[in-house]
Amino acid sequence: MPRDPYEILGVDRGADEAEIKKAFRRLARELHPDVNTEDPEAEEKFKEAAEAYEILSDADRRRTYDAFGYDGLRSGGFHSRAEDAGGFQDIFEAIFGRSDPMFGDLFGFGGGGGGPASGGDIGVRVEIDLADVIEGVRREVEFDAVVRCEHCNGNGAEPGTPIETCATCGGAGQVRQMTRTPFGQMVRAAPCPTCGGEGKIPETPCEVCDGSGSVGERKTYEVDVPPGIENGQRIRISGAGDAGTGGGPAGDLYVQVQIAEDDRFHREGSDLVTVLEVTATTAMLGATVPVETVTGEREIELEAGAQHGDTIRIRGEGLPSLRSPRRRGDLHVAIKVVTPVALDDEQRELAERLDSTLGPDNAPGSAREGIFQRVRRAFR
Repeated sequence: MPRDPYEILGVDRGADEAEIKKAFRRLARELHPDVNTEDPEAEEKFKEAAEAYEILSDADRRRTYDAFGYDGLRSGGFHSRAEDAGGFQDIFEAIFGRSDPMFGDLFGFGGGGGGPASGGDIGVRVEIDLADVIEGVRREVEFDAVVRCEHCNGNGAEPGTPIETCATCGGAGQVRQMTRTPFGQMVRAAPCPTCGGEGKIPETPCEVCDGSGSVGERKTYEVDVPPGIENGQRIRISGAGDAGTGGGPAGDLYVQVQIAEDDRFHREGSDLVTVLEVTATTAMLGATVPVETVTGEREIELEAGAQHGDTIRIRGEGLPSLRSPRRRGDLHVAIKVVTPVALDDEQRELAERLDSTLGPDNAPGSAREGIFQRVRRAFR
């Protein structure tokens, strides 16, 4: 009497479909005869696991087995689908699906040889100043990349020497092996070990790249950083990454933009916030005061009676956005009133005289918003 399929797969009777599939995948990796060549019983164990999976993965067969055991399956005419399948390829395609990574990596079915392969992507960083966001800027970046060997023009052969068709695979780039198993015939395809899947081999390997067709190189590239870019955004440069193989396309270069900190400004999208410090007397009397912008200094009018936390909007002195590079945001100037310290006798006397004359009409009131609330309101 065959062993209990639940015991074979090592799952509980209440295991769901995902648990059963996971258990079989684990056993398949361990017991497949092409993988486990040390255990002489691996093939039989693999067959046993496959039959157990076929029972438990089919809802009708599983119900029959749970109710009547193997006798019920036999009386119902059940036999292993593996006996009718066209070999292991059909079995595993049905179990895992052709898109399953294990399907190609472990068993090699349907996988081509080398063939064209895209090169790898490369990531670098570049730092710019806040002012560069206004007009955009061009920066040069350096990075290590895999490039086509110029000495052999990427074919891996020493110039002037022939490139021959691989005798092992006949130029196909892959080898296939057919073996008979209790399930039927199994056809296994894998990249040719002699040519690495290329289908051709140089008679004399290139002395520069040792026959690989590619070498490492330090590259430089000029990157155009567009106006309005945000901190941390990436720029993709198609085809500037590692070289492909077998005629495949090159990978891409990804440039991550870091905007240097500027202590004078805080960015909110395309708007900027800055703080302007003024003395209490300037705030009381009003004045024309200089203020820093990204592009330089300009003067603004501070009205008499300005309060700590008031904001003044300077339109068009912010930053552009990627969507509207010709239109700039605004600069919000938050007023910070600074109280004078270390007064001499004359200054103290003047301050006391002023204080004695102030009344309710001179007070701003107690219901005013705090500085942070007023700055937030400026962005609404």
